[in-house]
Amino acid sequence: MTTVAAESPRRMRWAVTAIVAGVLVAELVLGWESLADAVAKLRTPHLGWLAAALLVETAAMQAYARMQLHLLRSAGVRVPLRRHVALAYAAHSLSVTLPGGPAFSTAFNYRQMRRFGASPAVASWCIALSGILSAAALAAITAFSAITANGAPDWHTFAALAVAALLATIGVRRLTRRPSSLAAVTRPVLLLVNRLRHRPADHGQDRVQGFAEQLRAARLTPGHGAAAVVFALLNWLLDAACLWFCCIAVGGGTISAGQLLLAFCAGMAAGTITIVPGGLGIIDGALILGLIAGGIGTEIAIAVVVLYRLITLGFIIGVGWLSYLAIRPSTPAARRP
Repeated sequence: MTTVAAESPRRMRWAVTAIVAGVLVAELVLGWESLADAVAKLRTPHLGWLAAALLVETAAMQAYARMQLHLLRSAGVRVPLRRHVALAYAAHSLSVTLPGGPAFSTAFNYRQMRRFGASPAVASWCIALSGILSAAALAAITAFSAITANGAPDWHTFAALAVAALLATIGVRRLTRRPSSLAAVTRPVLLLVNRLRHRPADHGQDRVQGFAEQLRAARLTPGHGAAAVVFALLNWLLDAACLWFCCIAVGGGTISAGQLLLAFCAGMAAGTITIVPGGLGIIDGALILGLIAGGIGTEIAIAVVVLYRLITLGFIIGVGWLSYLAIRPSTPAARRP
């Protein structure tokens, strides 16, 4: 009886594997002509435009690093740009290539910012705010591309992100001016947790108060705030420019800027709802469909996406893992026996 029960899941796995393999083979057979044409286009990309695509993609990574640099400098933490760039590459590679990568990336970001000299509260504030700014920037670019492509912009998402950023800023300002307000908000929660854990009622209250005191340094000045917003936008726009240069490199430069931005935003949005490392298959499919909708032929669209992904998943991720290996040995966790 046990043998039969053990065989059932095994047969199910083999059946699922066979179905997936059959679907992939069918897709390969049906799309072989387009795939062959795409490979032919990919063999002869224009080297000048290919170099430009590499250049703007590295500039996109620098823009993200500069955004976090300005957030930390606004809180009084000053670190050379090269260390921010190395952290941006390494954290991006962790986020994209590992299952559950965003969690590893966030933890790594936090540890490195603590090494930069940021307090726990400032490091947490910087990571949270950089995520909100990046998401809001993508929403703004999506709305702009929808307008230019004669579509209907998703103002609801953009408004929600703008309100979230505003509330986060107001909340941090309130806490920095009156740290006692955080203690008042968290006291009922601590009472409940301490009661369940059979601890004294005020257990942990001093840590909450200390965290609130650290938030006093987390003040986003207008100058640094404006610079962070600009670099958040540049991060996405330069990434989209890389996709555009890949289009031109293989002969697909006829697509309009609005349609290309719309295809790019669709691909990036699709990547946020997948657990597959690198968004493999999900981002690629969304980008190809978006480019085809913009008037590019199927074989050229495939070539464009393959070239773009070689740059973003090959070159950038490779540099990111080299940065991680260079940073990792010097972390306190690595030196711990």
